Amino acid sequence: MKKLFTSESVTEGHPDKLCDYIADSILDAYLEEDKYARVACDALASKGEIYITGEISSKANIDVEKVTRKAIREIGYDNEKTDIDYKTCNIIVNISKQSEDIALGVNKSLEQKRGQDIISEGAGDQGIIFGFACDETKQLMPLSITLAHKLSKRLTYVRKENIINYLRPDGKVQVTIEYKDNKPLRVDTIIVSTQHEENVDLNTLKRDIKEKVIQEVIPKELIDKETKYYINPTGRFIIGGPLGDSGLTGRKIIVDTYGGYSRHGGGAFSGKDATKVDRSASYMARFIAKNIVFNKLAKKCEIQLAYAIGVAKPVAVYVDTFGTNTISEEKIIQIINDKFDLTPRGIIKYLDLQKPIYKKTTNYGHFGKEDLSWEKTISL
Repeated sequence: MKKLFTSESVTEGHPDKLCDYIADSILDAYLEEDKYARVACDALASKGEIYITGEISSKANIDVEKVTRKAIREIGYDNEKTDIDYKTCNIIVNISKQSEDIALGVNKSLEQKRGQDIISEGAGDQGIIFGFACDETKQLMPLSITLAHKLSKRLTYVRKENIINYLRPDGKVQVTIEYKDNKPLRVDTIIVSTQHEENVDLNTLKRDIKEKVIQEVIPKELIDKETKYYINPTGRFIIGGPLGDSGLTGRKIIVDTYGGYSRHGGGAFSGKDATKVDRSASYMARFIAKNIVFNKLAKKCEIQLAYAIGVAKPVAVYVDTFGTNTISEEKIIQIINDKFDLTPRGIIKYLDLQKPIYKKTTNYGHFGKEDLSWEKTISL
């Protein structure tokens, strides 16, 4: 039976991703000076203006406006007439300290308060968390989101390296994979929408994107004469970034995870330090799911962890291997419980999450990047 499945990715200049990158840049700046900083910040981008808000408790003294302008410059936004200019945009900062009510539960877990033998902070919020892996790619990620990320990353690369010198930062891509008997067979459809300068001819743009982006990324064996291409299908994409559409932290959560192939938990990632299990436990769940597949305990694995605010241990651990498991799911859960400390402190220590590593997670997915600690493989 043939099926079609589609995933989307966006470039770092997409207005929502601009906001994610600003938030993670602020987080990294605090962690650079204070590894115990509690950070939960968000950014909103609109015409000529960036608004920074959230809750931060730290001994570090950070110039948030300076960090924000640097982040916008790194992405490449320097034109207020077509998107936004890092030099002239208005930046409003409205940050407060973390609520003392939340800190009560985070600083000392409920288990510690009850005298139980658990030394850990409590979870920074309640949350349902998902992790996933499958054997479709060497990264143990779904093929559709893997190819979509490669395309959007290549789109940024050809812009920054002047390989295509008329591109601007904003862009989106989409990849549809045809499956046969639940195995990826071919690429059915590729969509690329990229911001560009006004003087470019559309036919030139389509040719350049196909030759210098798509053909450089998509394996030839996955393309055939039936593959469909839609490159800037509206015909014009000059106004982009925050001038074309407002941006907000945390609005690209499916881009951040598994492209819709697996479920996403209750929260976004960017701008949050590792005491927030929305982020840290999602990384741990991915690590565990990936290693279950890597160790051939299953071909496909989804894990759910559930936390209560102020409580260290997850209240539930769930595993679904979609019938691909080589040992029982009960045994897999036992391995997880025996081998891994799933408290916030246990996760932070195991994955080394108190370092300024978060800017490099922001774009092109938080998973599937081999240099990140939650992507390493071990023997179970």
